[in-house]
Amino acid sequence: MLKVFYLLIAWLAVLLGTVGIFLPLLPTTPFILLAAILFSKSSPRFAAWLEQHRTFGPLLNDWQQHGVVSLKAKCSATLMVAISAGLMLWMEVPWLARIAAGTCLLAVMVFLWTRPSVKNSSR
Repeated sequence: MLKVFYLLIAWLAVLLGTVGIFLPLLPTTPFILLAAILFSKSSPRFAAWLEQHRTFGPLLNDWQQHGVVSLKAKCSATLMVAISAGLMLWMEVPWLARIAAGTCLLAVMVFLWTRPSVKNSSR
């Protein structure tokens, strides 16, 4: 049952990642990375398909083999985090929720921006 749940969420992530190719405010990379993780837990066949995909395969291989997140993906994620933070400040969100969400968003940004943007050829 858990494998079916992972499979459904993975396909939803692929769908959102695909839409993100065409919508500049929807990031592709996090959704495809999520799909890869969930496919690896639910379907080796779909995991292999995603790793060999002509659009998503290079992104996954860069991450899995080199720990690289492209500059475009970092900028897109940063824009989304800024929009999310701005919406939280504008809306009637309790202060504790703002602090918790802001801490999580900051942690994500620190993690993301400390990853390399290009492959290191000396590895």
